[in-house]
Amino acid sequence: MSQRKELETENRGPLKGVRIVDLTAVVFGAYATQILGDMGADVIKVEAPSPTGGGGQGGDIMRWPGHLPEGASADLGPIFMTINRNKRSVLLDLASADGRAALLKIVETADVIASNIRYAAMKKLGLSYEDIKAVKPDIIFVHAAGYGSDGPYAGLPAYDDLIQAGSGAADLLGRMDGDPKPRYIPTIMADKVSGLFMVQAVTAALFHKERTGEGQFVEVPMLEAVTSFVLAEHFYDQVYDPPTGGWTYGRITNPDRRPYKTLDGHIGLLPYSDKQWQQFFEVAGKPGVYTDDPRFNTYRARTQNIRELYAMIEELTETKTTDEWLALLKPLSIPVVKMNRLDDLKDDPHLQAVGFFGRYEHPHAGGYFALKPPVRFSASPSSIRRHPPRLGEQTAEVLREAGMSEAEIARLAGIKE
Repeated sequence: MSQRKELETENRGPLKGVRIVDLTAVVFGAYATQILGDMGADVIKVEAPSPTGGGGQGGDIMRWPGHLPEGASADLGPIFMTINRNKRSVLLDLASADGRAALLKIVETADVIASNIRYAAMKKLGLSYEDIKAVKPDIIFVHAAGYGSDGPYAGLPAYDDLIQAGSGAADLLGRMDGDPKPRYIPTIMADKVSGLFMVQAVTAALFHKERTGEGQFVEVPMLEAVTSFVLAEHFYDQVYDPPTGGWTYGRITNPDRRPYKTLDGHIGLLPYSDKQWQQFFEVAGKPGVYTDDPRFNTYRARTQNIRELYAMIEELTETKTTDEWLALLKPLSIPVVKMNRLDDLKDDPHLQAVGFFGRYEHPHAGGYFALKPPVRFSASPSSIRRHPPRLGEQTAEVLREAGMSEAEIARLAGIKE
């Protein structure tokens, strides 16, 4: 499927020279800081030696779940491997005086500190924005929160499930299929969407600092981020005061908006313009549907009758194979794609051509696949320069860079070389 790839030796990313102290764990923060690391930032992942729910083994909890290959290090689970490359791991007990002092020494060398530890706990540790700013006045302090600090939910624990429930995301499937039972979207959507907001926040704050020399406190609240994401289209007629209609964009919650069955599989299909719909019905052998049916022959009419239109599509797509539809529709520039099952992704010809699944050899986990950074920069490309780290693997290295003596490094409990 793909040839073995070697780590990049040169960092040319747009964030080269930026150092980020990463106190995040699980998915929200770790996903964000990996993207920043791919873009060239030096990401120092600070992990705690005390248990965090990962089977009593400490560090980021996502190190531990999953089925590892025989002989692989137990702290390199599959989700951790997927969202923690381009980072260095430092093992510090921030509840100890030595651990806190060591973190502050590292912070003195940094541009950004990112944390999803609850802010009350950060204050208790003596690591609030004010504490950090005292040793690094121009620091950008990014707090990944569950809820904004101005609201009544401030400080409450938050996980993906809770934010999907609170943001309206868990209401969407029921509005599509008529089943009133709320359901979560089966991906860690809230964490990943919030992580993308966090990347945006960090890069914008770095741009501000570049222009003004000023650091700042940045709050990235999950509930607000995900609710804004959900409502980008589903606010719909509730935008107006008074409302002119209900919630949700009907085309998206249409139960017949789905991949359409062919003779041998499924396709994603979306004719959009008047011309594309006319051409689709022509090649499907039903030209009169577009020309003669007033429900479908204009954009406005199609929007008003979208459910009936989508229901009709599958009656037509079932008459040909997937390859036949692709051959007919692609030359007409009608948006169409073969539907991939998850099992198909590694063999998708486009993903293969762009090298999306790169196979690497990890010294402590063996062969593994890393997903290519999807965004392309022509002058400052993202890159994969480091394997996901073992727990505490670069502790001594980073502390030396921060100016600590060998005696000070040796005094810190639980460090690993």
